[in-house]
Amino acid sequence: MFQDLEKKLWAAADNLRANSNLTAQEYSNPVLGLIFLKYADNKFTLAKTKIEDSFQSSRRSIGPEDYQAEGVMFLPDNARFSTLVNLPEGEDVGQHINEAMKLIEDSNEELRGVLPKNFNTMESALLADLLRTFNGIPAEMSVDYFGRIYEYFLGKFAMSEGQGGGEFYTPESLVKLIVNIIEPYHGKIYDPACGSGGMFVQSARFLEDHQKRASNEISIYGQEAKTQTLRLAKMNMAVQGLSADVKEGNTYYEDMHNCIGKFDYCIANPPFNVDGVKKDRITDDPRYALGIPKNDNANYLWIQNFYAALNEKGRAGFVMANSASDARQSEMEIRKKLIEKGHLDIMISISSNFFYTVTLPVTLWFFDKGKPEDRKNKVLFIDAREIYNQVDRAHRDFKPEQLEFLANIVRLYRGNEVENILGSQELMDKHFSDGYIDVKGLCKVAHISEIEAQGWSLNPGRYVGVADEEDDGLDFHERLSELNNELGTLNAEAGELESQISINIKNIIE
Repeated sequence: MFQDLEKKLWAAADNLRANSNLTAQEYSNPVLGLIFLKYADNKFTLAKTKIEDSFQSSRRSIGPEDYQAEGVMFLPDNARFSTLVNLPEGEDVGQHINEAMKLIEDSNEELRGVLPKNFNTMESALLADLLRTFNGIPAEMSVDYFGRIYEYFLGKFAMSEGQGGGEFYTPESLVKLIVNIIEPYHGKIYDPACGSGGMFVQSARFLEDHQKRASNEISIYGQEAKTQTLRLAKMNMAVQGLSADVKEGNTYYEDMHNCIGKFDYCIANPPFNVDGVKKDRITDDPRYALGIPKNDNANYLWIQNFYAALNEKGRAGFVMANSASDARQSEMEIRKKLIEKGHLDIMISISSNFFYTVTLPVTLWFFDKGKPEDRKNKVLFIDAREIYNQVDRAHRDFKPEQLEFLANIVRLYRGNEVENILGSQELMDKHFSDGYIDVKGLCKVAHISEIEAQGWSLNPGRYVGVADEEDDGLDFHERLSELNNELGTLNAEAGELESQISINIKNIIE
């Protein structure tokens, strides 16, 4: 039922955009703003009834502080969704919504400067239709459902916007896998490239899935360089009912949270292969204590940022370009130092086409500064490139049972209980009938000495190997499809390698 509502709302909103002259990027912020407004209005309406009932015998007037005491944003009458959806024909709807957003900011200091106020750039008829569309969200719908609608729309807009969408949204499958591996049960969570805050949202849902309340267990800290994306994150946190300290700043140069050794968890999807970082500004930055890469590529700056932020028991999980696993010269020296510290825990290869914005395959890295001695000099490598669900021709994700299966491999490696909530038992029985074992083509635990022998490569394929061929009953067309998928992966990796070579040639010339 809820999925049907999501699809219905998106179809209606996307149809309205198709009949306007707006791009997806111009359209996304106002639409997300209206979802936020409907969420705030629903919460306000429920609180209003409760507060008025409790003040029936009191002569004191009800004010904004009474709503704030209930953890609810106060909405003046002109900011109510019901007021806006019932505006008379001929009114400047955009101007009314702009004023509503300003009134909400004035009454709720934590949202000052966050809400969109560019509705006057859209036609009144289009806005009136949008208001009616979102007015169809049931009044009794919970905060959790609004959060899911907001995230669903973020994902859809990321897909619509192409390359720009990757700046604010990480596919849910990858975020869920990272969260299920770092297991943020309690403590401080940090994302120094937080985008629209999806890592925080999935961390909160992980806790809900394990019968815990995020507000009782975790504190959220983020940093984001782009003002507009920061606003998306703050709106997202408000809609999810999460309290977060998210600050604007360029993480390469600015450490807005004094992060070194401070956090229990670090979780991120940074931009890949960024060039142009001004190294003279970071030479003495203690976050980069393992060295500044000589080549013009910021991957190993991000990796050091994540590592430096962890306290003595902290865990980190992040997305990284495949090229970082085998990068040579100064980057290899930094990687060697990281490996020798004994805190690198897990490396997972992911197939191509998981992102909406690029086809490249990626690797998930995990640090654990609290690793027990028996795992201190070992790394678990998982090759998950053949594990995916083909959503459509251009996009992949994980089925719930696949995601749980991959997380269960890690749980076995750590000696923890596995989970079978999402249907992974069949996959577990096939590969792991009695605890963790190395499985050719899937997973292997490698000692640091083996990694050194491989030139400090962290490419899981080097360690896991290739699974033995089996007659699995695939017909010709299925095998052809598999080969085409493999060819797509190889082409994507070749493209990434070509990009890396171009960067290296540029550095040599300069």
